[in-house]
Amino acid sequence: MRQLQWMVLLIVSALAVAAAQQPTFRAGVTLVSTDVIARDETGRFVADLTKDNFTLLEDDQLQAISSFALVRGGRTYNLLLPEARESVPEGIVLPPRKPRSDDTAGRVLLIFVDDLHFEPELTPMVRRLMQQIGDSLIHEGDMVAVVSSGPSYLSIGPTYDKKAVMEAVGKIRGSGLIPAEIFKMLETSQGPADVRQRAQMAFYTAYSILGELEQVNNKRKAVIYISTGYDFDPFAAGRAGTDRVQGGRFSDPLRFLNEKQEENPFFAFSHLTADIELHKLMRELTLSANRANASLYTIDPRGLSGVVDLASFTDQSEWRTYIQKTTSSLRYLAEATGGFPIVNTNDFVSELKRVDAETSDYYVLGFYSSNPDQTKRVRRLEVKVDRPTVTVTSRTEYSLKTPGKAPAPPPLKIKK
Repeated sequence: MRQLQWMVLLIVSALAVAAAQQPTFRAGVTLVSTDVIARDETGRFVADLTKDNFTLLEDDQLQAISSFALVRGGRTYNLLLPEARESVPEGIVLPPRKPRSDDTAGRVLLIFVDDLHFEPELTPMVRRLMQQIGDSLIHEGDMVAVVSSGPSYLSIGPTYDKKAVMEAVGKIRGSGLIPAEIFKMLETSQGPADVRQRAQMAFYTAYSILGELEQVNNKRKAVIYISTGYDFDPFAAGRAGTDRVQGGRFSDPLRFLNEKQEENPFFAFSHLTADIELHKLMRELTLSANRANASLYTIDPRGLSGVVDLASFTDQSEWRTYIQKTTSSLRYLAEATGGFPIVNTNDFVSELKRVDAETSDYYVLGFYSSNPDQTKRVRRLEVKVDRPTVTVTSRTEYSLKTPGKAPAPPPLKIKK
């Protein structure tokens, strides 16, 4: 019996020693980067901050800043590289790393022309907007790509050749649905036929490119998103032909009712799922953008929206509701990714200069997450600065890739 007790004690001691000697591995080996814009009370960029001035929190947990850089006018200063995460066997002496030869200056600009969601009559305005982007935003050293969602068939770059980018202007043509066409469309269980399919194609295209942007490091990444926005249940009352003088001219109100003169659940289902489905697609796109550390700057080419003409077969009240819903979708895409929306304005040049300023002067903070839980996909970020007169702007969250989820095939390749 005494020998058995000694054996048990020896086994327990051995397990304790083994547990003490067991190495602790960091669960997060991927460097997470976020761009931070610091401005004083007058709105001017503050360029004299150091790493010690910043506090970075992930889900309210303090994170150690592993890399730090100031980018001013496209030039990188105060570069603090992240510590190496590679394990090197003992006794092996490696030569020093070869310095990186790629240029860390410049930006990555993705111009996404969602021609499935602006009407043909807006084509001249979008072409003029593209010319203004070339004049006000694109500079030497910027890597630019232009992609469209529909029949403009744009797939240019990535390239440093501004001339090649501007050649795309003449190819842009809108193919968005006008209200009269929506009223004439076949009504399905998901609302007007083709409305959701068009949005899904646009989001799929943008999502694919953002997946490629994840591979680009040490550059500011901005997506110029040109679209009139999204609404999966547009002109609902007008399509039903209820209480509208012009709305519903091409619809039969009886087809929305069953034999008991009650709303047919087949058509009511589209009203219930429209906003949910739209939010789901937009949420996935913003998660992809935050994972790539890319900010979306959405631009509504309609500018200041006025009254609607009678040929649209809808009244002013329903038109205002439609404008409000579509611009709200653009606001969400921009604000959830650290950008800002350019909506309800005709002064695109001033707003593009603001985009240029935000993507030229900024800080880049990098950290390795201390949270080992890989099931925690979406994580909140908060950046603070120790100067009371300085305000900072940065993305508010980032996300991990879903395990086992195959990425969408990208239509073009982004070179590092």
